[in-house]
Amino acid sequence: GGWRGPHRRRKESGGQAAVRQEQSGAMELRRTVQICRFHLLLLQRKKDLWLLSAPNCRHHSASQPPSSRTQRGLLKKMFLGVALGIPLFGGVRYVLAEKQERRKMRLLVDGVGRFVRSVGLGVQISLDYWWTNHILLRGLSENSPEYKAVVSKCHQRAADTIVNGAIQNGGLYVKLGQGLCAFNHLLPPEYINTLRVLEDKALKRGYKEVDELFLEDFKVRPDQLFLEFDYQPIAAASLAQVHRARLQDGTPVAVKVQYIDLRDRFNADIRTLELLLQIVEMMHPSFGFSWVLKDMKGTLAQELDFEIEAHNGERCARELEHFSFVVVPRVHWDKSSKRVLTADFYEGCKINDTEGIRRQGLHPKDVSLGR
Repeated sequence: GGWRGPHRRRKESGGQAAVRQEQSGAMELRRTVQICRFHLLLLQRKKDLWLLSAPNCRHHSASQPPSSRTQRGLLKKMFLGVALGIPLFGGVRYVLAEKQERRKMRLLVDGVGRFVRSVGLGVQISLDYWWTNHILLRGLSENSPEYKAVVSKCHQRAADTIVNGAIQNGGLYVKLGQGLCAFNHLLPPEYINTLRVLEDKALKRGYKEVDELFLEDFKVRPDQLFLEFDYQPIAAASLAQVHRARLQDGTPVAVKVQYIDLRDRFNADIRTLELLLQIVEMMHPSFGFSWVLKDMKGTLAQELDFEIEAHNGERCARELEHFSFVVVPRVHWDKSSKRVLTADFYEGCKINDTEGIRRQGLHPKDVSLGR
């Protein structure tokens, strides 16, 4: 018995030293590495770890290289700088730019909006036709009145959407809609009757834009160039709007003023329309009308040059001067430019306005026969 006591004490003393050494190591490990409770117990081996769920470690090693933290901080600063710098740079450049440069910058932003709006309308129309063909018309006979009514409503919705989008976008979009009106032998009557609105209806521009255009082309405002100038247009079409005015000698004239941004947005609108028509052909092969735009593209650029129109008017007057009942308005070149056309004003009506023809004391047959 005497020999066992000291030996046991020596063993206990060694065990306590080992425990202290283990605890010291764990404390040192805890100081150097920040870990979760699950992995701490795993290292200490004091509990049945599988009774615990292993959470995600959200901490990082204290010994993590500082270079990685520096890189992440640098990336955040770069991203923040780009996000704030680009709008700030654009705003400063817009403020310092000249009027024409500002207009081009606005056109760039507006062009993105027109593109997104056009794509959205195209998708809306395509989905409407798909829903009509695959859902609403299911089980209906093609010759039944119900079938025809459903198809007619779908055509009408599509035509209304096209008209609204064309008026909002303006310019070449309205011109394309007018061109589609000529295909009354191809398009459903709902399209033709609705698209005719675009022949005389377009967004009217304000007086500030008219003043800006005259200042660029004539260096004076229209109310300074003419004796009288009515800023309220009497007609607005796809490329221009018409104002009544009087020359300094009192002669009444019609002043055709082109929309100031048409030349700048021409190429972008053409590319957008080509893309949209290609998408329509891919989704609906039987409704391919991209060839319409191809035929129009060659003449649209010429229509933007009012000097060509003025020369054609003078040529027409020379060739028809032997007809006493034909009047071609005289062009006033000193009040005209590539974007402004000034000619004598005459009261009249459209050739297909039979009521207007009768109000002038004429008979529609006389007009058709040229009497």
